[in-house]
Amino acid sequence: MNKTIELIMDIPVYSGQHSTVLEKIDKIISERKAGAYISITNTESMYHALRRPDHMKFIQDANFSLCDGVGVIAAGYFWGLKINRYNGPILQLDCSKFGEPRGWRHFFYGGKEGVADLMAEKLKEQFPELQIAGTYCPPFRNLTDEEDEEVVRMINDSKPDIVWVGLGLVKQEAWIAKHLNRVKAPLMVGVGASFDYHSGVIPWAPAWIRALGLEWVFRLIIQPKLRAKRYWWSLIFVVEAALAGLMQRFRDLNSNS
Repeated sequence: MNKTIELIMDIPVYSGQHSTVLEKIDKIISERKAGAYISITNTESMYHALRRPDHMKFIQDANFSLCDGVGVIAAGYFWGLKINRYNGPILQLDCSKFGEPRGWRHFFYGGKEGVADLMAEKLKEQFPELQIAGTYCPPFRNLTDEEDEEVVRMINDSKPDIVWVGLGLVKQEAWIAKHLNRVKAPLMVGVGASFDYHSGVIPWAPAWIRALGLEWVFRLIIQPKLRAKRYWWSLIFVVEAALAGLMQRFRDLNSNS
């Protein structure tokens, strides 16, 4: 196992530097091969991974599994691990800035009607040379096979370097897994709430709240119905990981004594 990859209950999480991720993305894009993707992994995602083999495989097979919340850091603590956070919204901003002089082409797939377009406008305001390959907001239902084929053609015709997918947790990962060999983009990333934050549709927690690791409290206040159940799942995982981690460390201590 790579020394920058940590395992929490068999779920990999990257613990290295942000710069290394960006350099690897640059290499992936320069090679022009399709099929790479990044998992933005939080405790809710880990909860589902323990219960859904397809989601576990998605995280395990990712080029990077990045820590998306303080819950992952807390879970790692009980396993004796130090994990660096690198969440979806920050990764997207970093890729916009890092990729701007390199001419990276970004495609935004997902979000509610108009949100992807609005996000593209807002990001262009921050990064004037940002290359937008295209945007698409799918209907709130399953696409027919014919519609899906048309979407794939549209994305491929735009020749993106990165496809950012904002369909919400689990659904966006399933979409990426299904389209890995069909969407001819070097990289795909599921970033969920990034679409809402960067478009301004939903307030992003102030930087000082994020720095304190209290972004989840801010989200719960502004979206109580949406977040309550999801945070319950996250809490269950953290408790599971804490108990399993402490038991593993106890066994290791006894075996070395």
